[in-house]
Amino acid sequence: MRSCSRSRWPRSSRNSRRSSSSRQPRSRRCGTAHRCAGFRRRQQQESVLADLKGKRILVTGGAGFIGSHIVDLLCDEGCVEIVALDNMIRGRPENLRQAFDRGPVRMVQGDIRDGKLMAALVKAADIVFHQAALRITHCAAEPRLAKEVMVDSTFDLLELCVKHDVEKVIAASTASVYGMADEFPTTEKQNSYGNRTLYGAAKAFNEGLLRSFNDMYGLDYVAFRYFNVYGDRMDIHGRYTEVLIRWMERLDAGLPPIIFGDGKQTMDFVHARDVARANILAARSKATDEVFNVASGTETSLAQLASTLASVMGHPGMKPEFAPERSINPVPRRLASTEKAERLLGFRSTIGLEKGLAELVDWWRVEREAIAAAGEKVAAAS
Repeated sequence: MRSCSRSRWPRSSRNSRRSSSSRQPRSRRCGTAHRCAGFRRRQQQESVLADLKGKRILVTGGAGFIGSHIVDLLCDEGCVEIVALDNMIRGRPENLRQAFDRGPVRMVQGDIRDGKLMAALVKAADIVFHQAALRITHCAAEPRLAKEVMVDSTFDLLELCVKHDVEKVIAASTASVYGMADEFPTTEKQNSYGNRTLYGAAKAFNEGLLRSFNDMYGLDYVAFRYFNVYGDRMDIHGRYTEVLIRWMERLDAGLPPIIFGDGKQTMDFVHARDVARANILAARSKATDEVFNVASGTETSLAQLASTLASVMGHPGMKPEFAPERSINPVPRRLASTEKAERLLGFRSTIGLEKGLAELVDWWRVEREAIAAAGEKVAAAS
């Protein structure tokens, strides 16, 4: 049998080394690690991160919707440095306003496709939270760009993580990999190649990349299949905005929300802060080479969602309008099993839908007023 010596730094020596401001070269992983059964057992036993104190963190998409909430929570973990990389197409510096005041946060405006930039950032990182992505509608509109951003850049990132001996990657996947599931609540054992969207296909491929890099090089990772994420800092500025934002705009104008379809479609809504907390738990956990659903485990129809939002915004009883169903991601039902995340990560969502929607509305109204005030200021100066 071919022998294989471990090429990774022991956790204790890595932690002590990272406490110094100077960085030392890190050893390459063994390319034949998948041939050593003992290696994999030791790897899983030794991948415990009791805390994130003293770690250097890279968050791709770090000024975006979910990424900025991850950065917020990292500020409470005693990290030495938290780098938020974002191209600012969907991300906003304002999303990091609180984090700048609370922790060692550095924002880098750049593109994940920039190889030189990524090499420098990954080289300085202990743990990577990979959140950068295009929206599902954007992927459908520009499929070649979607491949470059969603697939090629993820491969390049993982290759850099191996080269620079990153301790762990926490990666965003999606419930879209399931397509229309066969069973509900849907467990992680459901076929993950049932999607009919480029977005879902890209995420499914990325999960395969993560498994391959773990098997070939021992790269620790956890991937999260996000269900229907909502909350403050949703994109209200971009071309591909969230349906809840459109609904709030109409309700605020006294108009009913528009539902594409019959309203019976269901989703499993989970708040962005809960999603961010799941990411932190994964980084601190011994779990590796695992994929988890991140959801509330509660099924809500679009009609119920519209009714709840209307009530929160002071229009109880307002009936929605219905329009033909769109062709993008027409999945009629979503309901996740959250048992695995509860059992292995200790994660359970804590923010109920009505409370979360009320917070979203409050945030949106403040944002809208700020945008209007900025517009008036520009008009007065011209």
